[in-house]
Amino acid sequence: MTLASVLFALTLHFQYAYGWSPLRAGLANLPLIVTMIAATPIAERLTARFGHRIACLVGTGLLVASLLGMAWAVEVGYAAIAVMMVVLTVGLRTILTVCAVALVEAMPANRTSVGAALNDTAQELGSSLGTAVVGTLIAVLVTNALPAGAWSPALVGSYFAGERLIFLVVAGIVGVIATIGSLSLTDSRSTEEAAPAEDSAEESAVVVAARS
Repeated sequence: MTLASVLFALTLHFQYAYGWSPLRAGLANLPLIVTMIAATPIAERLTARFGHRIACLVGTGLLVASLLGMAWAVEVGYAAIAVMMVVLTVGLRTILTVCAVALVEAMPANRTSVGAALNDTAQELGSSLGTAVVGTLIAVLVTNALPAGAWSPALVGSYFAGERLIFLVVAGIVGVIATIGSLSLTDSRSTEEAAPAEDSAEESAVVVAARS
């Protein structure tokens, strides 16, 4: 939900409020992509040292802090937004790592593929919810019809104000959901998904191909 919300809001922010080209706006999201890769070892170390529950709570804290920071950064400039992107992605990578491992670990040995599918479904559900929340709030707070061409200074100012509130709302929703979810986890310090021991030959082949 966090990632979809931020990408949705910042795409409009970069392309219309800043007037950047689609290419430049896309490149502006690089801090999210680079950190998502680079933060994997950080997430694994947090999990191995503190366990699933505490690591996920740390990730939740980073997510909420970054969204609150994003609400402040929207009128400060791109450098501040980029820093918040990095903090957000470290928290997100931690939660994604923990939840993927915990889901598969909680399933019977012959149902690990079901756990992986549940993980993917949860992410898709969150993405859909995040997009819906942001789109609805923009329509209510800013405008229900984005104008063609450059935005007027008044519309940019209105969008920044709406964007701040959007990030605050998302921070509250995500903070509650992720905290409840984190507290439901165990103290397991596993950082690797268990291999499917008794899955069908077809499912096993898919897992091997995916890992390759």
